[in-house]
Amino acid sequence: MKRYLFASFAACGLLCAFSSSVQAKNVYVPYLGIDYNYSTANLKYLRPNLSSASFVIGSDYNRFFSTEVFYQYSDKDGKNYSNGSSVQTSFQAGGLDMYGYLPLLCGRDLALLGTAGVGIYDFKKSYSNPFIKSGHDQGYGYRAGAGIFYSINEDVALRAVARYIKLDQIRDIDHMVEYSAGIRYTF
Repeated sequence: MKRYLFASFAACGLLCAFSSSVQAKNVYVPYLGIDYNYSTANLKYLRPNLSSASFVIGSDYNRFFSTEVFYQYSDKDGKNYSNGSSVQTSFQAGGLDMYGYLPLLCGRDLALLGTAGVGIYDFKKSYSNPFIKSGHDQGYGYRAGAGIFYSINEDVALRAVARYIKLDQIRDIDHMVEYSAGIRYTF
């Protein structure tokens, strides 16, 4: 079921890209960006709130479609137990996102956006109790979200996105909700 849902998101994104490329002049414009992310994860017995930074390299293909590669690194969040032990959780991720834009003004100065993508997530759990094994757990994250895009000038733009991330093949972790805000510099 999850794979069919992801495949339908990907098909819709590609359909929008190809239909918009017929109506719009394709210009491949690379950009760099950085985002601040606030994530709430749903772990078994733990609900960490993680702050992270994302570094992105992307390309606008026209005013309706772009893709980007991201790398994300989070801080640690944990829980202390009454018996004196504690657990710390953090993650790293990397992947590919597709973005579709609905311009609200001429050009793309202000636009609503939709996004779908996939990433590889690596969660690290560290326990202070020596009898509980610390370690990494790696799996896939299927990402979908919506947000708003505002272009300050031809080179600099701001973006805010809320996304849902369904995690697969990661033990004790089901999903995450992420809110991000960032800046883009276009070449």
